[in-house]
Amino acid sequence: MTIALIRQHLQDLAPLGNVALSRKEGWREFADAPSLVAPEVLTRQLRALTADDAEVYNHFRQLWHANLGPIRTPQLTTLHEQLSTVVDSNLQFGDKAKGAVAIDAYPGLGKTTSVLAFAKDFHRREIRIKGTHTRDGHQRWPVCRVGLTGNTGLKEFNRAMLEFYAHPGNTRGTSADLSRRALDCVTSCETRLLVVDDLHFLRVHATSGVEISNHFKYIANEFPVTVVFIGVRLAERGLFAEAQTARRTTLVGMRPFVIDTDTGRREWRTMLLAIEQGLVLADKYPGMLADDLSDYLFVRSTGHIGSLMVLINRGCHRAIVTGRERLDADVLDTVSNDEDAETARRELAAALDARHITTRPTRRRR
Repeated sequence: MTIALIRQHLQDLAPLGNVALSRKEGWREFADAPSLVAPEVLTRQLRALTADDAEVYNHFRQLWHANLGPIRTPQLTTLHEQLSTVVDSNLQFGDKAKGAVAIDAYPGLGKTTSVLAFAKDFHRREIRIKGTHTRDGHQRWPVCRVGLTGNTGLKEFNRAMLEFYAHPGNTRGTSADLSRRALDCVTSCETRLLVVDDLHFLRVHATSGVEISNHFKYIANEFPVTVVFIGVRLAERGLFAEAQTARRTTLVGMRPFVIDTDTGRREWRTMLLAIEQGLVLADKYPGMLADDLSDYLFVRSTGHIGSLMVLINRGCHRAIVTGRERLDADVLDTVSNDEDAETARRELAAALDARHITTRPTRRRR
């Protein structure tokens, strides 16, 4: 890709920097955005670039590294299979309630990223099959995404749904009024998937939490959608305390990478090879991550893909701005990671140094 094409590609991608997934226009930008094209790996040519061209090329590389993925890990594949099974089997007519899915896992395991990747594919598939407009001429919105906050009550939740659809009546009326308008939006736009993110912010045992828990039952009964909840320790927070919700909701977890079995170690190595292949650094080489940095990266990320991708992204940034053009321990030692990963780092490092554990599979595969 020439520098001129890179400039054009950056202009095409510019709107994605301001995308708000809680608004339908932002969701459409996210779902319909062109795929990010990997920049060419320049070696000798890098030194021949003018200062202006080098600035453009390096900015594009940093954009690329910041948006690597989602990596098709076993965890993501399993989650998508579960979601596909529930969503695509929820073809019941309106007199039957649809089952929901709750994605419950610790932070940094890629819950939201994985669900959004599934929802994006689902949105595109629905538009391909059924078109951009419904039979009655309304815009088709296969997916509605709502993010909760610590102060979300029933009225705020319904208002958030209406704000997604840009409904003019999202600021006035009772909770019941807002709920009826939300139902009208869902049915008119033929929405089939409702993603509720950060459900752990909901105070289920507080009055507002009980109201929303009951409202989710109402949505399951009356709205023709599959609800996908995303959160942390949802069972402990009371999501499944009500029998009907527990019966209708499929709980799906996500696990970190582990190295206590050879299968786990092979999964870790396979992922590092996939990431390594996607890096755009002039002096990268085969095995840079999967061989030379395997233990180091596990220590720094504790097997959490979110922490790993942050570390890789920041490390690539340092490798580019310093002219090192590769990742090694010296470069990555200058990069700070999230607090949880840094806290667990010493114990893991000691275990690896003492050879009590290893990230190396018995038989390496490339």
